[in-house]
Amino acid sequence: MANPQLHNGHTRVANEILNQIMKTNLNGTQFRLVIAIWRFTYGFQRKEYEMSTGYLAQLIDTKSRSYIDRELTALIDRKIVTVKEIGQKGARVLSFNKNYKEWADKNTSKEEAIPEIKPKKKPTTRKRKYNEDNTFYKMAVYFYNLVEKVAQDAGLPHLTKKANMQTWADDMRKLVEIDEVDKKLAKEVMDWVVNDSFWKTNVLSARKLRDKFPELAIKMKAQKQPEKPKQPKDHRDKDIELQQWIAEGNDPDEFNWND
Repeated sequence: MANPQLHNGHTRVANEILNQIMKTNLNGTQFRLVIAIWRFTYGFQRKEYEMSTGYLAQLIDTKSRSYIDRELTALIDRKIVTVKEIGQKGARVLSFNKNYKEWADKNTSKEEAIPEIKPKKKPTTRKRKYNEDNTFYKMAVYFYNLVEKVAQDAGLPHLTKKANMQTWADDMRKLVEIDEVDKKLAKEVMDWVVNDSFWKTNVLSARKLRDKFPELAIKMKAQKQPEKPKQPKDHRDKDIELQQWIAEGNDPDEFNWND
């Protein structure tokens, strides 16, 4: 049996905000997104937090990132949620706008729209096509050239031989448009991952790059941070200790000069 207790953690939300959010026309997903943002901002006594669409989808147990992106965009357009900047992980830094007088009333989401009855048709899916001048196609080719060399050096050329550049380009597009990763950061991670002793043979496709991108970006930045030089020990510290030793009435000959 579940038995939640306040002393195990709670989120402080002003009653005035609760009263107003109850009156606001939000669909189910938008309301769950607001709760998720409250949980990881107010729930940790902070006003903002970096959250990607993938992270939000995981929080509210929804698989579709594009759907989450659409509903989050609706909240941003209505000024219920605000975006401060792009964070260090490449995702948006989100915050809840408690000034509800700035909120827009109209809900532009399609979730609550009355469905139009149409004759059933066979579902058709159109795949995007990317030409060689397309930015995402160029990103795909760039990364492919890097991982192809890694695969060849490892004696595993078959792993990249049948790579589909259209599929790779689409994964690059999703990385930028859906996951909201900066293109410059994406290139830095591509260059880094093919030189990392562990990851270079574990990330040999654009899809794998996208799936592991947050983890890869964090590890890359951690490795690039310079280590702080150790401060040399001041020999005068021992002199000070000796003076204190003598002041306490101890024999100077018994003083321990070792560290």
